[in-house]
Amino acid sequence: MLPASRPSPARPSPHAGGGRARALLDSAIAHERNGAGDEALRLYQLVAEESSASDDRAALSEALRRMAVVLHHRSEGPRSRELCERSLGIATEIGDDRLAAESLNTLAGFDLETGRIDSARQRFLRALVLGGDRPELRGRVEQNLGILANVRGDHAEAEAHYTRSLEAFELLGDERGRALAYHNLGMVHSDRAQWPEADRFFRLSLELATALGDVRLAGLCRLNHAEVHLGQQHYDRARESAEAALAVFNELGASFDKADAYRVIGRVFRETGRPALAESRLRAAIDLAVSTGSVLSEAETSRELALLYQATGRNQDALRCLNTAHRLFLRLDARLDLVDVAGKMQRLEDTFLLVVRDWGQSIESADSYTYGHCERVAEYGLAVGRELGLEPVQLTTIRLGAYLHDLGKVKVPHEILNKPGRLTDEEFAVIQKHPEWGIELLATVEFPWDLKPIIRSHHERYDGTGYPDRLRGDEIPLGAQIICIVDVYDALTTTRSYRPAMTAAEALSRMGETRHWWRPDVFAAFQRALGEPAAP
Repeated sequence: MLPASRPSPARPSPHAGGGRARALLDSAIAHERNGAGDEALRLYQLVAEESSASDDRAALSEALRRMAVVLHHRSEGPRSRELCERSLGIATEIGDDRLAAESLNTLAGFDLETGRIDSARQRFLRALVLGGDRPELRGRVEQNLGILANVRGDHAEAEAHYTRSLEAFELLGDERGRALAYHNLGMVHSDRAQWPEADRFFRLSLELATALGDVRLAGLCRLNHAEVHLGQQHYDRARESAEAALAVFNELGASFDKADAYRVIGRVFRETGRPALAESRLRAAIDLAVSTGSVLSEAETSRELALLYQATGRNQDALRCLNTAHRLFLRLDARLDLVDVAGKMQRLEDTFLLVVRDWGQSIESADSYTYGHCERVAEYGLAVGRELGLEPVQLTTIRLGAYLHDLGKVKVPHEILNKPGRLTDEEFAVIQKHPEWGIELLATVEFPWDLKPIIRSHHERYDGTGYPDRLRGDEIPLGAQIICIVDVYDALTTTRSYRPAMTAAEALSRMGETRHWWRPDVFAAFQRALGEPAAP
């Protein structure tokens, strides 16, 4: 969720002239702030007609821009951009830098909400050049620079910008500006999990927004305050605040904000054990995010839905949601130095790991002999991968592949999987099917990492005697080779239903006799990872 931005100026434009156009404009602004969007649009249209007839192009520019803001909040993106571009063109033609800066500021706000971070930054800077000598605009530009810093994940810089903005608005006696600055300071402290400070700033903002009749800002205060209540595990308060915000956004027809409200409500239901309600609210949030083109909102809600599915054991659905979120983050029109995509992706990868690890452990949970096997295989595999100098993305692939490598064993009959004696040829043939069954279970799931070759080929051997495909030599993916060797080591050094555990030395000696099963460099890296001298 982005901090609140305010594209409209703090005070009425001195360029709008007097008389009927000015009176209509003031009335339209009042209706907009009170949430009467239909009446505001009607009056802005009258201002546009009046100012066109009287050739008051400054009033026309401001009316068009304000109409654009109202339409934007109603998810009429193309129309709102068209009007705002016209406003900018008129302001530029008449040489009114203040109005041009306001239009640029508004267009940048549109860009920011729809993930066009680079374009937003350029427009904010142009607005600063044109109108930075005006205290009112400086205060808003500090707000916008704070928003950009927040999007990049630099919360300290964002707080500094918001604080300077607050100082400017206090100096001007701009109560609306103060309300906005308080709100965004609350957002920064919420992002840092500094709940008491966030609570204080949201209360201050809500008090001012209510007194000023700024319905939308009051709704945003309630919604973001709900996030604070969630962080403090005050679930009833969180739901009450979010639903109050949703009622406001419904009244305003603000689809962007409704998507965020549904997401918060869905999280409340998820955390309080009501999965059906949680899913319906999160699905509603995704539908609204798709309809409004909010890639960031869709991505973040997809992650929240994945956590719900993970909590209810729907692991395949969870992984599908996470992959959707991953693709959406990559679609954001931003550069890594301008937006904190890296931070969001890391959070997403952490969720992937949570889901995959939970699924892997759930497979083992019924068998006391193998419980913890996937975790150990992951740790050993990472150690071998580091010895081989693998890149971070390759190490992530190894780790996740380790958690899912035995996924197909859920289809192996329990009496075969835990048979205390030697398996018959027929029983072993069933065991050998588990790599293929694992792939079948993931047939409808895609990953950002190439995990499936690890799952299918982790029992292949370098000499061609493995299964299921009898791959030989470098036909076997490196990740599968790594998981294969550490899988064997962990199997030998843990107690199984059919034999006791070997010591590390015994296991290494046994594996030395079959070292032709693995690539020479993989076997050598495995020895180094265990602190063993390389065999001659």
